Order: sequence, then C-alpha cells, then structure tokens
Amino acid sequence: MRSELETARNFLLDVLPAGSRVLCAVSGGLDSMCLLHLMNTWGRMREFSVTAAHFNHQLRGKAADRDEAFVRDWCDAQSIPFVSGRGDVRDLAKREGLTVEEAARRLRYAFLRETAEQAGCAAILTAHHADDNAETMLLNLTRGTGSRGLTGIPRARDGILRPFLEIPRAELADYAAAHAIPHVEDETNGDADAAARNLLRLHVMPLLKQLNPRAVENMTRTAAILGEESQALESLAEELAGQAKETPDGLTIPCLVLAEAPKALRDRAVLQLLAKAAGHRKDLTAVHVSAVAELVMDRRPGRELSLPCDLTARRGRYALTLTRRTAPPGPVPLTIGDTVSFGYWTVRAAERPDGPGSPMRLPDGASLTVTAWRSDDRLLLPGSRGRRSFKRLCADRGISPQTRDALPVLRVDGAPAAVPELGVLEDFTPRSGDRTVYVTFYMRIEEKRHEE
Repeated sequence: MRSELETARNFLLDVLPAGSRVLCAVSGGLDSMCLLHLMNTWGRMREFSVTAAHFNHQLRGKAADRDEAFVRDWCDAQSIPFVSGRGDVRDLAKREGLTVEEAARRLRYAFLRETAEQAGCAAILTAHHADDNAETMLLNLTRGTGSRGLTGIPRARDGILRPFLEIPRAELADYAAAHAIPHVEDETNGDADAAARNLLRLHVMPLLKQLNPRAVENMTRTAAILGEESQALESLAEELAGQAKETPDGLTIPCLVLAEAPKALRDRAVLQLLAKAAGHRKDLTAVHVSAVAELVMDRRPGRELSLPCDLTARRGRYALTLTRRTAPPGPVPLTIGDTVSFGYWTVRAAERPDGPGSPMRLPDGASLTVTAWRSDDRLLLPGSRGRRSFKRLCADRGISPQTRDALPVLRVDGAPAAVPELGVLEDFTPRSGDRTVYVTFYMRIEEKRHEE
C-alpha cells in the first residue's frame, strides 16, 4: 500500500484548496467507504469538510434499503453529514428507452450535482479506481471505440474528481483491512449475468492478471499516455476547426482545409465543427462524423446530409456548410395589397400585376395565410396527372430538405394555393370570370447565401 493512498492524497492537494467542502458519493461498498474514511481522517486534518451522499436506485428491494441504512448509521457514528436520495430507475429506463445502467447513472449524477450545489461543495468525489478504468477501456475496445475511448474514465471533469483512479482495487482492500473499514457487498457484483462489466470483472480481468500481475497498472499507464496524445490531437483539430467562419445560421469552412489534413485530425475537426454548430456533442456519433468527412472528400457539389441535432451538412463547390434547422414561423395572415415576411422570404398579393407576380384565382370572401408545408398537403400542379405529396414533389424537382422546409406556402382558406419553386397550383389557376390576384415570392438572398 503506497503510504496510505499517497497518489489520491497528492491529487486532491493539487486540485483542491485547503478548507474545501466536498461531497463523497458513497454506495456502501468497499471502494466508496475507503474514500469516505480517507476524507474523514486525512481530509479533516487538511481542513477538508466532507458530506456523504447515497443514492438508492430502488433496484434491489430490501438489500438497497439495507445499504442506505448502513451508510447513514456509519455517518451518524462518525459525525459526518449525510444526504440520501432515491429514484425510479426502471420507470426512467422505460420512458426514455435507456438501459437500466444508463438510467441509474443519470438519476444518480443528477442527485449528486443537486446535492453538491445545495451543500456548497467545491467538488463531487467518486471512488472509481484503476480496475474500473481498465474495465472501461476493455468495454470501449469491444465496442469499436477510437483512441478517445481507450483513455478510460476522466480523473477530473465537470466538477467530478476521482482520486482513486490510478490505485488498484487490491490496494484499497489493503487499506480497508488496515483500518477495519466496514462495507456492504452488492450481491449483483458476483452475478456474471448482471452486466457486461461483471463478465469482465469475474472472468476477463483475472485472466489478464494471470498473464501479467501488473496488467491493471500497465493499462492505467496506457490510458494516461493515450489521454495525452488525444489531447494533443484535439488541440491540433481545434486549430483546424478554428478556420471555419460563422454564417447567420451555422458554420462554413473550405473543404480543402479539411481534405488536406490527416484523417485522424480531419475526423476530430469535423466532430468539433458539428458540436459547435449543434451546441453540444450529444447524439453525434462516429457514423455521423464519417458521413460528413466523406462529404468533404467528395468533389460533387450540392450533396446534403441530414444529421442529428437538426443539423444539415452541405457540400458546396468549395466549402462545407453546417446549418442548424430552425422551426418554421407560425401562420402569417396576408391581406391583398400587403407584403409579409416568412423566414427568409417575403410574400405579396396584389390586385394588379406587380413585377413578376403570378396570377392566382381567389374566391370571394376567401382568406389568405402563409404557412410552412404540412405532411398532409397533397398538391396538383398544372398539367400533372394527379395529386402528390409536397415532400415528393420537392424531391422530384431537386429541392433539398433544407430549402423545402423554409418554403412559404400561400393558402386560400387553409388549402395550399401557391408555392415558390412550384408555382400556382391547378386548383387556383385563373378562370374566366373569376377574381384574379397576383402573387409574388421574394427570397432575401443576401441573408441566406453561404460562402462557397
């Protein structure tokens, strides 16, 4: 045992000022009880103040209640402030389509963050150790991760600190034995069918340790090396992505800038650009990055991709443009003789020809509104054989989804009557003796244009 968990103590002294208040996440297992004991002994001597937080996932019935009572009683005996929380993990998993493990994690960390904020804590401490990190690396490897996934669990991120991350679990067991630290065992940890992580813990890790007793330490060192290399690549990719320019509704970057970069840098830069355009990285996967990178390398202009987070990637002649699709404006009433705005468009209806206006039949007493297209719109174009959906008509005419979604639809008493790119529909073409008005659509090109 390295002089009473020296690695963890040095880490905490480096990242937290003396006198800091911290929140320890405590399940009642050996690892988290070692963390709580360390902070209650050595930590108090260094003027840290600690609060224990336990979250009951309500997955194991009486056993879960037993764990909560155990942690509460131990904290009472040691005069450690204690806070508990609980949540319906299975209900969240069902509602959100999550695995039970992911639902439990969401609820647990939400509880920890809220508790830390209310208690005025500078950081949340968890007891993840080197064996946990090695298991995470192996899980990510089996999922086909890139080098970023092989860096394992971050030691510090978003206010969460993991002081034991470079310490093997065997060292924590020695510490617990030396100080007679009590703990409870989660019976699912011994069940090989409970989760993939347990399969690794019970079967794979023991074999690796037979091959090399220092397997966990070596994997920890490898994760640290990969982390440094990954950070260096991220910095280079950030410089690359920094050459993008902001547009009114997204980003644009010369394709050549990305195409000439090595693939490892290009992919990271593409992810950074997508995250910047979306405002976050959630739901952006390697599949989306690969598709956009392929778009960059394809010299055919005009291709587009619809991506998560309401993003559209478009390959122009010289530039890649990322735009975020926004919700179309609501219905806008239109009076004859007036002009209204609808997104990037203006729409005008007049009694007499006004420039390039198109004639349209208008029944007496009918009202005009301008809206976005609707999924149930069925349009009949002059000279066509039958009605077709708005979406299909736009696709047949080569109108991109991004352009389609921004088009204004002029409606007469709710029925589609005229659309830019498609014209006046058959139902509203002028007939002898009918009232005729003239409709004009203008697009504000200077606001919509992207640098190509």
